[in-house]
Amino acid sequence: MRSALDLVRAIREGDLTAAEVVESALARAAEVQPQLNPFAEVRADDARRAAAAVDAARAAGRPLGPLAGVPVAIKDLTPVAGWRTTCGSVALSDHVADRSAVIVRRLEAAGAVILGKTTTPEFAHSSFTESPLLGVTRNPWDPSRTPGGSSGGSAVAVATGCVALAEGSDMGGSVRIPAALSGCVGLKPSLGRI
Repeated sequence: MRSALDLVRAIREGDLTAAEVVESALARAAEVQPQLNPFAEVRADDARRAAAAVDAARAAGRPLGPLAGVPVAIKDLTPVAGWRTTCGSVALSDHVADRSAVIVRRLEAAGAVILGKTTTPEFAHSSFTESPLLGVTRNPWDPSRTPGGSSGGSAVAVATGCVALAEGSDMGGSVRIPAALSGCVGLKPSLGRI
C-alpha cells in the first residue's frame, strides 16, 4: 500500500482510480486476514460503492476531499452507522450502530473509503489484541507474538499494507504500543482532539 498522500495524488491525477486502489486493498486484506486477523469485518460492497462515488466525482470534475479514495480502517470500538460495532465482546455481537462517530463522519467527508472494522480486545481493555468474539490478532513480523493492544488490528492493517490509514483509540498506549510493535507510526492526539 502506498502512502495516503501518494494515493490521493495518483487518484487526483488519474494515474489510479479509487476503484483500483480499493480492489488492491481488499485483495491484500483477504490475503492477510487468515494468518494475522487484523479485521473484525471487511465491508467490500460498501468500500466499492464509496470508491465508485470518488471516481464519479473526479470524472464529473467535482472537487475531491483531501483523502479521496484512500482506504481506511476503523477500530471495532468506534461506531459506523449500519455496521456492527461489537467492541470485541460476545455481549455486543449483534449490535449495529445507528449513527457514526465524529471521526468516521469526518473521514467520509474527506473522501476516505472505509474498508472495514479492525479487531480489538473486549472493550479495548487489554494491551494485547485477543477477543472472545473476534479471536487473536498476530504480529506481522512474528505471528507467534502479539501486536499489542488495544488497537492491534488497526496497526496490523496498516503495517501489512491493507490500508493506508487506520483509526484507533488510546488512553494508556492503545495506539502507541501496537504501532511500535508492528513497525508503523501511531499518533495519539491530545484529549478532546479528533
